[in-house]
Amino acid sequence: MILRVLVLLLTVQFSCSIDTITPTNPLKEGDILISDGGKYTLGFFSHGNSTLKYVGIWFTNVSIQTVVWVANRDKPVHELQGVFSISEDGNAQISSQKSVIWSTNVSIPAAKNNINSTSLKLLNSGNLVLSSDNGKTIAWQSFDHATDTFLPGMKLGIDKRTGLNRFLTSWSSINDPSPGNYTFKVDPNGSPQFFLYQGSNPVWRSGPWIGQRWSGVPDMTKAYIFNYSFVSNPDEVSVTYDILNPMIISIFLVDGVSGTVQRRTWHEDSKRWIVFWTAPKELCDQFGECGAYGNCNPNSGNQYQCSCFSGYQPKSPKDWYLRDGSQGCIREDNRSMCRNGEGFLKLTSVKIPDTSKATVNKTSTLKQCEEACLRNCSCTGYTAADDSGEGSGCISFYDQLTDVRMYPNQGQDAYFRADAVTVAKYTNSKGRLAHKRLEEVLIAIGVLTFVILISSVGFFVYQKKKRDREEELERSLWTKDAGESDSSAELPFYTRNEIALATDNFSLDKKLGEGGFGSVYKGQLRNGQEIAVKKLAPNSGQGIHEFKNEVRLIAKLQHRNLVKMIGCCVQGDEKMLIYEFMPNGSLDSFIFKEENKSSLDWMKRVDIIMGIARGMLYLHQDSRLKIIHRDLKASNILLDRDMVPKISDFGMARIFVSEQKEENTTRVVGTYGYMAPEYALEGMISVKSDVFSFGVLMLEVITGRKNSGLYPDNPSINLVGHVWELWKLGSALDIVDPSLTDPDSDEILKFMQVGLLCVQESADDRPTMSEVVFMLSTNMELPSPNQPAFIHRGGRHSVDPSTSSAGAYSVNDLSITAVVEGR
Repeated sequence: MILRVLVLLLTVQFSCSIDTITPTNPLKEGDILISDGGKYTLGFFSHGNSTLKYVGIWFTNVSIQTVVWVANRDKPVHELQGVFSISEDGNAQISSQKSVIWSTNVSIPAAKNNINSTSLKLLNSGNLVLSSDNGKTIAWQSFDHATDTFLPGMKLGIDKRTGLNRFLTSWSSINDPSPGNYTFKVDPNGSPQFFLYQGSNPVWRSGPWIGQRWSGVPDMTKAYIFNYSFVSNPDEVSVTYDILNPMIISIFLVDGVSGTVQRRTWHEDSKRWIVFWTAPKELCDQFGECGAYGNCNPNSGNQYQCSCFSGYQPKSPKDWYLRDGSQGCIREDNRSMCRNGEGFLKLTSVKIPDTSKATVNKTSTLKQCEEACLRNCSCTGYTAADDSGEGSGCISFYDQLTDVRMYPNQGQDAYFRADAVTVAKYTNSKGRLAHKRLEEVLIAIGVLTFVILISSVGFFVYQKKKRDREEELERSLWTKDAGESDSSAELPFYTRNEIALATDNFSLDKKLGEGGFGSVYKGQLRNGQEIAVKKLAPNSGQGIHEFKNEVRLIAKLQHRNLVKMIGCCVQGDEKMLIYEFMPNGSLDSFIFKEENKSSLDWMKRVDIIMGIARGMLYLHQDSRLKIIHRDLKASNILLDRDMVPKISDFGMARIFVSEQKEENTTRVVGTYGYMAPEYALEGMISVKSDVFSFGVLMLEVITGRKNSGLYPDNPSINLVGHVWELWKLGSALDIVDPSLTDPDSDEILKFMQVGLLCVQESADDRPTMSEVVFMLSTNMELPSPNQPAFIHRGGRHSVDPSTSSAGAYSVNDLSITAVVEGR
């Protein structure tokens, strides 16, 4: 018996080290292959309760089963027993009851003479290799037939000699490995680049390889974790990469659920995959978001991220106004650009245009490229072919310049053809600027000389008069306007020096954030009180009227869920508001950031929603003034030390008289995605406008998603529309923030129903804030919602671009941390 046990143990140990299938040793269900280094495992697998079985490769030591390759992804083995074996002609095949389900289907001449010389081996790279002649000749390998995952050492691209095209195709769903709707493949035309497609439609473009990185991946740096290699020659166009530290487990894949390409890295301590990089991750990443000759800038500070090149104007002003820039831009007055005094203007820090129809000259200098392009009237622009500073060459464009976007840094310079009038305007403006600066320098020298010559007494007199003027400005600012019943004279005033001292002279270390209005800094007064200073930019959309409005409103309002103003400062052109400091920042930093979501359980989210609702009820009904906020959104909700929500930013608020129900305004302000339709389209404002914004905000808190986010299954729909579609199907809980553990499903559905009632298209169908508070606080039977407003992106009717106060755009992060489900 002891001998039998020893033999059994030796047999098990031997079988665990098997990495090869031979004609005499097939792989049956329940058996596995493990690569020689132990990194990868091959075997039959299935998901959940499914009876469908597949042959796949996954990581051996990753606790979440992560399948990186599937053989029979569109031909699963059903309930019958499956076998993975070597057939009589030497091919690898999957069969069930003598029925062949999948085969490598290649010609192996040597197998006819000696079938036993053929084998199928799992390498420690994750490559499954079918070879003949006892391993001397490779007949087939899985690296040439990737599924959705790009592994280190694998090639993606085209072998022009054989016509083999290696590309990635997403899974249909998280549990279905059959080919999905997203593919990632190279376009070898022009200057080669990779595209992510949804069906046949491009979704995202990598841009061409420019020496050390792709033009469309500016955060790609010199090798420190990954070492990429790109080849483009008459024989092939391909990319491969290695991981410099063999202890790191990382994959690149096409995710069919989110419709993105992702770089994921396994974090052993937390037992999860970290999303290291993803694309597209914002609207400007979407292919052709601003069309031909349009430039997408998510950090412009304007209400719309698209702008036309100099000398161009929107092709369809109506669509442009509705925030649809896909038709792009056309030349102003259709001016000639062929041997008519035209030239080139520069785009700085951009993802260079689509190079599918470009040409590459690897030997020309940039100056030679400019001269050649100017001689050819079909040439629309040019750029450097190598941005690493280590080479030469240029790319010339011969089609419309499409899919251009700006980056805050690491972008590339590109040059586009401009007509003579536009070039002259640009040149003259630069000349005028230089002349103006010269004048300023001369004047400054004269003034400095004068100051040195005048007596110290005269200088002090000048300073005193200046201070008197500033004090007079401060006093005049707070003089009662006609018809006002009271003022905010009780509000403390601070000098600029006091605020500068409290914020270390507005140092970057004290900066909490910034938006279209300006910047916010943390500070500490001499008495030790912590403050937040809202320092308005000189070009802020919030002018003196809005500034006075915000100061006077907040000074008069007292409620637990409204931010408390401590004082203000007006000195010269500078305007500052001083608030109580909110140590937990704004609500959007919790509900939209993966690393912070888990700190908000369902009960805390209920408290936040109820706090905001009570604050809005106070504004609409319980305060001495009826106030319409007009810009209620997640970034304008601040959280104190105890996570109590505080409504802030009253610069756009409107005061109603007690009996007033609505008002029509020609100055529409607010943030796209939160504005009610009657306000965005007709300028009609009422308390129901705020109710609509509250409904959107409540759905964002419940789902952890932005209303303006992307939904790959239906890119024309927003969060409100997505919730509505799931609500109709009875599947609304599917979109609840997955970071919530053990939430109250009935209460969540009630809150979602109230949220949908708040975003009804007709203002009359929406509840008042008092009704909202009552519905959320009781178990009353709720009315059924109708289809909400603005559920399609085609309805981007939001804001007059000359008057709108846009929401802040997010800065490009270099990495994103998220929990990823395994498969």
